[in-house]
Amino acid sequence: MKAYLATLALIGLIVATEAQDRLIVHEWGTFTSIAGEDGAALEWRPLAEVSDLPGFVYRLSGLPGGLRERQDPNLKRVIPGTVRMETPVIYFYSERPTEVSVKVDFPGGKITEWYPQAREVGVGIDWGKVLVMPGAETTLPVEAGNSHYYPARKTDAAPVRVCGANGEQYEKFLFYRGVGTFELPLKVTLEGNGVRTDGIGQIILFENRAGRIGYRIGGPGLIERPALEMDVRALHGELERILVGHGLYAKEAAAMIETWRDQWFEEGLRVFYVLPRGVTDKVLPLAIEPAPAEVVRVLVGRVELITPEMERVIVGLAGQLGAPTFAEREAATKALRKYGRFAEPILKRVMAETDDPEIRARITERL
Repeated sequence: MKAYLATLALIGLIVATEAQDRLIVHEWGTFTSIAGEDGAALEWRPLAEVSDLPGFVYRLSGLPGGLRERQDPNLKRVIPGTVRMETPVIYFYSERPTEVSVKVDFPGGKITEWYPQAREVGVGIDWGKVLVMPGAETTLPVEAGNSHYYPARKTDAAPVRVCGANGEQYEKFLFYRGVGTFELPLKVTLEGNGVRTDGIGQIILFENRAGRIGYRIGGPGLIERPALEMDVRALHGELERILVGHGLYAKEAAAMIETWRDQWFEEGLRVFYVLPRGVTDKVLPLAIEPAPAEVVRVLVGRVELITPEMERVIVGLAGQLGAPTFAEREAATKALRKYGRFAEPILKRVMAETDDPEIRARITERL
């Protein structure tokens, strides 16, 4: 009997130790692309717009060792690609301090921003040794002003510490972004008053036109553009339910939606979908040692569609770039800025088709 009880006690100790050592890793992020007329992803410059990240985040134009330099802050903006990998964040949950090594490969692109400091950055990112610190009181970097960066901290994830050339750095996650050219599993085309999708089961079709919004959940096949009479808060709830259904914790799903609510739901027509896990692992192979007990990766695809209405406006504004007065040309340039990433592929086509040197020069300047 004593031997039996001793065996039970040993088993209990092993189970308790395994529970304490249980490491859980969750990740979310977004792949943004722009669909052309044939549904294929268009090449664009995802980094041409003003950065929405705080200054302490490392950027591609940094020096070796992660030290940021300021002589050429626009270097990264010239990188073209078909997909913008936006704000993947990796969370860690553990019962006690745990040291792990973390590396993400990105064979179809380049890492362009990251934090904390990393040991190696390029076609992937290697943070080396990362200490997961559950319950630790840490001071996280903050700068004045709003940013897409900070909402991702609003979870129960353990803080992490990374040591390197710049000393010790603390954060609630490992953050990275990138630009690449690779195939996505969803093809999206405009067809009449609808959108046809192929390659993914469930999608959300969303439209915001002059502040009026609507959405439909469906697919694959043809989905009619939605009636613009809905409340965006209902869509928040639908998205959170979908994200949690794919394995994210509720606070993680809410943090993801808060991070991107101004761009996900801005003016335009777009499709959202969750990438199959196999696609995520192929595009972004993740290596963590020792291996976690659980890994959840939820990457949301966001496909922006250039509607006929938007194209007519942009083509018209492009024509005004050659207007006779400076005031007219400047007004057209200013109006084009509001279309940001949508304008670039249309302007490229206008420039290829026009013989007006003024229009070509102004578009070149804009691009």
